[in-house]
Amino acid sequence: MNSDSLYIYFDSIEKYFPGVKALDNVSFGVHGGTVHALLGENGAGKSTLLKILSGVYTPDSGKIILNDQPHIFTSTREAIRAGIAVIYQELHLVPEMSVAENLLLGHMPTRYGVVNLGKMREDARNELAVLEEDVDSSVKVGTLPIAQRQMVEIAKALIRDAKVIAFDEPTSSLTDREVTRLFTVIRDLKRKGKAIIYVSHRLKEIFEICDSVTVFRDGKVVETLDDVSAVDQDYLVNRMVGRSIRDIYQYSSRPKGGAVIKAEGLFGHGLSEPVNLEIGQGEIVGIFGLVGAGRTELLKLLYGAAKCEAGKISVLGNEVKINNTVAAIRNGIAFCPEDRKKEGIVPLRSVHENINLSVRKSFARFGVVDDKKERENTNYFINKLGIKTSSPARKAMNLSGGNQQKVILARALSGKVKVMLLDEPTRGIDVGAKSEIYGIIGQLASDGIGVIVVSSDLPEVMGISDRILVMRQGKIVASIPREEATEEKLLKLALPAI
Repeated sequence: MNSDSLYIYFDSIEKYFPGVKALDNVSFGVHGGTVHALLGENGAGKSTLLKILSGVYTPDSGKIILNDQPHIFTSTREAIRAGIAVIYQELHLVPEMSVAENLLLGHMPTRYGVVNLGKMREDARNELAVLEEDVDSSVKVGTLPIAQRQMVEIAKALIRDAKVIAFDEPTSSLTDREVTRLFTVIRDLKRKGKAIIYVSHRLKEIFEICDSVTVFRDGKVVETLDDVSAVDQDYLVNRMVGRSIRDIYQYSSRPKGGAVIKAEGLFGHGLSEPVNLEIGQGEIVGIFGLVGAGRTELLKLLYGAAKCEAGKISVLGNEVKINNTVAAIRNGIAFCPEDRKKEGIVPLRSVHENINLSVRKSFARFGVVDDKKERENTNYFINKLGIKTSSPARKAMNLSGGNQQKVILARALSGKVKVMLLDEPTRGIDVGAKSEIYGIIGQLASDGIGVIVVSSDLPEVMGISDRILVMRQGKIVASIPREEATEEKLLKLALPAI
């Protein structure tokens, strides 16, 4: 391909799944040397289109045109050979293989027919250096935090020198510093004439990094704009969801009760000093901090998913032993993890099975599961949380990110919940689904449940919380009431002291 005249055009792409028309006559083009945004709610068809671009799916009709050459990719290998690279939000890495092996999988350097380990690690180091990522290329990918795994996924695409590069929610797990580095890389790729397709639900990023935009709704192209700077965020949201969302956070003040959960001297992996915290009934407490500050580790200690080395936990004034997740659930503590695919849903199981996974025992009688009660529970939460699925029997892996998140919430809420722990609950989901999740969080608090929300999104944590705890280097350094919270104050507290 000649990058100077590079042009990719999606020509009348259609894709059907059982009971669903995922893409309906999708047509638009992207020029080399530009960054083109794809916007739309979860389930609008963006990810399906990227999978057609990368050869994971074959379109039922239509084609992709690259510099006047029509293509219908039937495998990822064909797409890669044509110069296509897609970086998915849900990472496609092999956890048990090293960083270097993941980066060069399929095209490892060899010498006399044997993999040249030295050259492989050198190539990997050089590619990671472009992203300014300090990662040992010999360590297993599965041991890295999710933010570094995301950077490895990005490096894997860049090492192939692709001509068309699609990013699917690339910043959802990255720190602000890593986002800045990524944008520097994208601008460099743009200068080199690459055609960049950029999917993100963070509208601020669209205006910062993108030149043009195509908006999807229900599998169709609603509008393509050649100049994204000609419109504002409200316009794009309206085109995405078909309605105006003025108050996305839906915050309202509510009465607070006594302590629903209290931790005293809590200490374990990821914390640098013992933690004391208290959450009231009906209170929403946000936890903000940089990646590695100990936020997720604190939630896992409260949930019994990590070993507690010291301290005690009380629920509604009664001291309880939370030495595993079963004990946490028994005492009314529920947890929705950050990594939906790895720790949340069971991808190959149905929506029905995922929702009832942790409460099957309570629906059993004399050791036999009551199918009727399980069906009633599934249908109740599909309706209550607005889970969009063609059937309760549909596999969870086939739902959009926002609907997967709702399935995880439904499972947690199927028990008798007193405390809800949410780790990055809106990571990688669209503005409409975010608004729905915020509404659910507000309703939980109105029902008297104590809610703790870990979020890296400052406007989000400020928008939904009654109070914000700031963590830095494994400890809580401040508790800020909602009315006193500003972005500047929270960031200053979260940054390590120089």
